[in-house]
Amino acid sequence: MIIRSLFFATYRDLAGHDELAVELPSGARVADLVGSLRARGGGFSRLPEKPVVAVNMDYAPLATLLADGDEVAFIPPVAGG
Repeated sequence: MIIRSLFFATYRDLAGHDELAVELPSGARVADLVGSLRARGGGFSRLPEKPVVAVNMDYAPLATLLADGDEVAFIPPVAGG
C-alpha cells in the first residue's frame, strides 16, 4: 500500500521533502511508517521515534492501522511566546 507522508517546518528540513510516497505492507501501522522513514538514514534518521502525527487530518497514536492512500502528516513541536 502507498502512504502519503507530509513533512512541515523542521521535519521538512530534516527530510529534504515536503511530501513523500512510502510503500508499506498491508497491516502496517503509523509506527511502521516512522521506522521505515528513520531507516532511510540521512535527515530521516533524525525524526523522533515517537513524533506527533495526524492520519487523514486527525491526530493519531503510533498504533493506528494504516490503509492504502492514507495521508500521514508529521507535526513538529512548536514553540511560542
